[in-house]
Amino acid sequence: MVQVQRVLGDRVGRDIFFYSITIDPEHDTPAVLKEYAEKYHVGPGWLFLTGKASDIELISRKLGLYTEKDAANPDGHTPTLLVGNQTTGQWIRNSALDNPKFLARTIGDWLNSWDSNAKRELRSFAEVPMLNFDQGQYTFKNHCAACHTIGGGDAIGPDLKGVTAKRETNWLKRFISRPDKVFAENDPIAQTLLDRYKQVRMPALSLTEQDAAVLIDYIARESGDTRAASESRVQGMPDDPPPPMAGDSSTASASPVGRAARPSDLKPLIDAYLRIHEALAADTLDGVMPSAIAIASETAKIGSRAAGIKVAVNPFAQAATLDAAREAFGPLSDAIIAFARGAEVTFGDNVNAAYCPMARKYWIQKGETIANPYYGRKMADCGRIVPDLPATDK
Repeated sequence: MVQVQRVLGDRVGRDIFFYSITIDPEHDTPAVLKEYAEKYHVGPGWLFLTGKASDIELISRKLGLYTEKDAANPDGHTPTLLVGNQTTGQWIRNSALDNPKFLARTIGDWLNSWDSNAKRELRSFAEVPMLNFDQGQYTFKNHCAACHTIGGGDAIGPDLKGVTAKRETNWLKRFISRPDKVFAENDPIAQTLLDRYKQVRMPALSLTEQDAAVLIDYIARESGDTRAASESRVQGMPDDPPPPMAGDSSTASASPVGRAARPSDLKPLIDAYLRIHEALAADTLDGVMPSAIAIASETAKIGSRAAGIKVAVNPFAQAATLDAAREAFGPLSDAIIAFARGAEVTFGDNVNAAYCPMARKYWIQKGETIANPYYGRKMADCGRIVPDLPATDK
């Protein structure tokens, strides 16, 4: 919610007001709430409230936020956000854990859009800036910016400007990817940071070492530390040789993680995918679930580059029938093809992309003899091999 307050800017305290009411008044005295607000750098226009337990329960019941006590959940806290326009009487509920920009739009525009949007002129599409995607910047904004800045001063956590010159690269990489282990080992640097920043722990965000290398490279570039930026890119690279690239290798661009993706990155994932293809083409679910789990595991190793594949493989967890598995197989095929196409890697010898005009879907298979996974043996030869990786988003 602190991020939401930042997005809304000076409207908070002027025409938008935040109220947080404790559910533990015995502990959360005004002094405790004041310390909490200072700890998380809460700005003006946000009031933390406490009072009698009976009054708090009455308010929560009247606002529709009350939940009955659950022995299985002694915490009793639900991340519910209630947004209301006092003048118009409009009220909506949302999750306080949603995307900060979406919540800011909900709070700032939805309940008074007739007033806040009517006077705004729409900008020409010609003014839209060209997208210059930086994986490091993207990863930092999504995982780090809630607590850290680079050159903007300390926030909930330390200002990271210059940290790549101050700390050893391998330590940074480990602390970013596995902070829980570093804390468990009573690392002296981690303990010092914990004491300095009011016991706010660096959370484990399931980042890989490659994600950490991306972040270190970005922080180093933003800090002007060219040595650390170069070092983080080199340390993020496996030792296997470069892949054959589509087109002229001298003009191939690096992938977002600081190096080009390689066929070796995809081989275990493609092998698991091909096992799913063979099963569906043979009208069976044998081995489909273990192969889907293997794909999910491989996406974790590849890191945030493979986020699209990770999302696409998730529906297999609920795919209890052939029809459901085939429905999930299309988006998974598109995600893998899109990843390989964007990274300009090949799938390896004798592995081809194919297209079914009946289902209007692509897939990848071994060999050139069509084995349609969407219709199975009923229409096994429906489809054709496509010579180049298709743009599956068109």
